[in-house]
Amino acid sequence: MSDPLVEATSVGRTFSTPGEAVHALRDVTFSIDRGTMVALVGRSGSGKTTLLNCIGGLDRPTDGRILVGGTDVTALSEDARTILRRDQISFVFQTFGLVPMLSAAENVGLPLRLLRAPTVERRRRVEELLDVVGLSNHAAQRPGELSGGQQQRVAIARALANRPRLLIADEPTGQLDADTGAGIMDLLHSLVLTEGMTAIVSTHDPSVSALAHRTLTLSDGQLSEGRSGRHRA
Repeated sequence: MSDPLVEATSVGRTFSTPGEAVHALRDVTFSIDRGTMVALVGRSGSGKTTLLNCIGGLDRPTDGRILVGGTDVTALSEDARTILRRDQISFVFQTFGLVPMLSAAENVGLPLRLLRAPTVERRRRVEELLDVVGLSNHAAQRPGELSGGQQQRVAIARALANRPRLLIADEPTGQLDADTGAGIMDLLHSLVLTEGMTAIVSTHDPSVSALAHRTLTLSDGQLSEGRSGRHRA
């Protein structure tokens, strides 16, 4: 029996431009079970980022609705969506988004500082996450002293700091070579299992999605069900 965390029903997103309307999403319907990793595949401009932004409450669909954990994200106020993102949803982007002047440990701990977590609890969680992503020995290094793959691992650790129910990763391997990108996808897959979260990972490379439990394909804003990935424990 399915247990969906994300449910999208007839979602559409139209952008108005001079002289025409651009339909970024058209009648998109799907559900994603809890504790699974789903790859969202499609070429650049297919609507992947727009869909992820709508799921994560960074944008609002023109049509349809999206539920996350039973909450209608599309009906929330801006303040309520901010709280939802703070408490239940985390993001990983292609550009890493680390603070250059902070160490790896300080970057990972940022969400916990915003939540005013006690210092002892924050340090324990940061140490735990750096160990999980294999960077315990790099805690004091700043982003400029780390490789691209290491920076993305720090970004993933930071995204996990507040124990999100849903992780949204938009082209997380886009700036990485093939081997490093495969390692990041393998890490995300293992984290879904160990952290008990749900992950949606967009990619333009179908081969990267092989580790996902399931693949959804977007083309010109329309969704088609893809294949099942290699479900590995």
